[in-house]
Amino acid sequence: MTPLLDLLVPILATGVAVFFASSLMHMLLPLHKSDYRGLPGEDAVLDAMREQGVGPGTYMFPFCHSMEEMNSDEMKARFDRGPAGWMTILAPRSFSMGKSLGRWICVAIAVSAICGYVASFTLQPDAEGAMVFRLIGTLTFLAYATGSFSEWIWKGLAFTTTLKFTFDAAIYALVSGAVFAWLWPA
Repeated sequence: MTPLLDLLVPILATGVAVFFASSLMHMLLPLHKSDYRGLPGEDAVLDAMREQGVGPGTYMFPFCHSMEEMNSDEMKARFDRGPAGWMTILAPRSFSMGKSLGRWICVAIAVSAICGYVASFTLQPDAEGAMVFRLIGTLTFLAYATGSFSEWIWKGLAFTTTLKFTFDAAIYALVSGAVFAWLWPA
């Protein structure tokens, strides 16, 4: 067993390393350029949404209140007629790249901390680097990869986008495994 406090430096360094790897990947690689598209007639759609008073929140359309309603012929016809989907609306001026990046580094450090916690009672202080790399790499891959599959299953995220996020998760896993193996206490 390795004391969790002995892993504070690997945890923080891994979170920062994943943050920088992610930043480099998104700035330098064109991989995610096609993840999202603009709405046709965007101005008219946004004007209509403002007229209807659509406020911040997550919406499903067509919307139904119960499973009985979802199974009704009228609701099935609305789904067949389309469009159908999910939509997240932010408050005006609420998106901030700085705030989002701050949240992302916090998530990266939290994932590293949880993986470090599992490793602390799984591995000895003098564990082989390859063992540390495998354990941390596997745990971080699971943490970063599984969320996009939930989005694909339930919210219609394009499978190609899901695969791109899975590729990102593999890179984060390699970075995390390498940093933890390098800084694992002797």
